[in-house]
Amino acid sequence: MNWKLIVITIIVAYGGFNYCSTRPILHGSGVIASAQPHQDSTSQSSFTFKQYAITPLESFEIEARVLSAEHYTFGREADLAPVDLALGWGPMSDESVLSKIEISQSNRFYYWHVDAFPIARSQIENNSGNMHMIPATSTIEKSLKSIRPGQIVKLNGYLVEVKAADGWHWRSSLSRTDTGNGACELVYIKTLSVR
Repeated sequence: MNWKLIVITIIVAYGGFNYCSTRPILHGSGVIASAQPHQDSTSQSSFTFKQYAITPLESFEIEARVLSAEHYTFGREADLAPVDLALGWGPMSDESVLSKIEISQSNRFYYWHVDAFPIARSQIENNSGNMHMIPATSTIEKSLKSIRPGQIVKLNGYLVEVKAADGWHWRSSLSRTDTGNGACELVYIKTLSVR
């Protein structure tokens, strides 16, 4: 076997593995994550994580469909939150709705586009969100980095504010109905399950 054939075989095998491990998971029509995210007051005090001061603002729990996942490598935001998940619940977990919405992520934002609204604009905005994920452990971080669109994630932790000694800070939204800059959730994840 010559070396060109070996290289081609390796490239094809890698491409097949990459496609199988990252392709979206399909569920068919119907809502698959019906509950609204839940948040509540918390008595958890501030703590230090990776040399940052983390202040829990509210406890947070969500079970939602992954609409998109974006990985980040550079900058202090990536040091804290290496993955952003665009998540959908209620009508935004229904494949018959999602098939009519174009979804993307970049620069820590989540974008959607429609040619014609399959549901009301307010339902899209209020039943989906971009969430910056701070994994509490290396095991959670590894799970986060393997998540792909279509999977269902269940997590709990805190919506937080992060501060650095030099004055830099990053604060979570506390609302599911806001949009635009500052509307993303910053989530410190204590537990995560993926299916």
